[in-house]
Amino acid sequence: MNVSVVLFTCDLRLHDHPPLRAALDGARQVVPLFVRDRAVTAAGFDAPNRRAFLADCLRDLDAGLRERGGRLVVRSGDVVAEVCRVAAETDADEVHLAADVSAFAHRRERRLRRALEAEGRRLHVHDTVTWAVTPGTVTPSSSDHFAVFTPYFRHWSRQRLRDPLAPPRAVRVPDAVGSGRLPTREEVPERSPGLAAGGEREGRRRLAAWLRSGLAGYADGQDDLAGDATSRLSPHLHFGTLSPVELVHRARRAGGPGAEAFVRQLAWRDFHRQVLAARPEAASADYRTKHDRWRSEDTAHADVEAWRAGRTGYPVIDAAMRQLRHEGWMHNRARLLTASFLAKTLYVDWRVGARHFLDLLVDGDLANNQMNWQWVAGTGTDSRPNRVLNPVVQGRRYDPDGTYVRRWVPELRGVPGPAVHEPWKLGRERAVLDYPEPVVGLADGLARFREARARA
Repeated sequence: MNVSVVLFTCDLRLHDHPPLRAALDGARQVVPLFVRDRAVTAAGFDAPNRRAFLADCLRDLDAGLRERGGRLVVRSGDVVAEVCRVAAETDADEVHLAADVSAFAHRRERRLRRALEAEGRRLHVHDTVTWAVTPGTVTPSSSDHFAVFTPYFRHWSRQRLRDPLAPPRAVRVPDAVGSGRLPTREEVPERSPGLAAGGEREGRRRLAAWLRSGLAGYADGQDDLAGDATSRLSPHLHFGTLSPVELVHRARRAGGPGAEAFVRQLAWRDFHRQVLAARPEAASADYRTKHDRWRSEDTAHADVEAWRAGRTGYPVIDAAMRQLRHEGWMHNRARLLTASFLAKTLYVDWRVGARHFLDLLVDGDLANNQMNWQWVAGTGTDSRPNRVLNPVVQGRRYDPDGTYVRRWVPELRGVPGPAVHEPWKLGRERAVLDYPEPVVGLADGLARFREARARA
């Protein structure tokens, strides 16, 4: 065997990369290939923030390969056609690919396998590249997947993870195979001004800093909105510049309550993947409890626009939505609050919010995004589907002195302390603030939610 192709997708790294290792072990030359898939653009998943972050990742991956004597081959078009074209150009016998769980990924894999087999070539699909525990590895006795996180986590925690792989020392790429131009983030319009940098080097730098000075305090600080004590590694997990297997190993080696809490969050990623792998329709359809009385985007247009713009009149909600627009990222607690506000206080279809998040989030992962939105909306895996998060109570609890709110809502920077969470109570001071009245009273929103659920 002389040549193998490695198709990179959401695994844009050299450390702990089973498909690349398998290709290097089985062939004298390897083509590291990334295809800028026109189907992703057509489906609306090619959002500016992810496109800009991807450009960073591809340039960094190419640089890492060049340090090892290789390079990244970039093509554009239909993935199956481009992979087959590269395989034919190099007379490659095998193509290696990381497994994924979405219906889109499964269709791509089936098409690619058929096309390659028709040409006498083989496709190898590798697990534990974009997750720690493969979907379907742990299942209850009565179903093909776990629908509740806690029992899943117990089984997940008992799994023995494979050892992370070292990066390759050398990668030999056929000279003749041509490549398109690498994209740059600067050429992506409408990206968020505060968007973080991408790439494996940046991901590993962030990971090292997090293990050194952030992980130990994570259990106590993960919900502190102003403290911003989360790892911010989710974009790197989404694009695969960091390995979830390696993260679990390194966190467990560090030990302590912070490591336990962090590993639990990594298990949530795998939990959502095993749900979506078993029920791919849950990306757009209610997973558990169907509700058909949602207010549509058209019906609730003014409320939805106020939510998107961070002008709902509820400071912690508005701060979070403005952070999302500025950074392409949002604190996990803030994601829960803003989703609950849209789906339950405003009673707008969760798919409206999920789409907006996917339009802006650099870590806009289909499994995590859709299943988290369903969890909050009460249609997914939450065992308490009728819970409603009060933005005032939550703001006082997780941003007690209002620092997070004042950081993102400049209209309220002159309001001291926790009073910032209820600006409608400021009396005469209220008149000079360029800040909207609440779009709905919390009692009214709760009553509408309960009435709609009672009639459902």
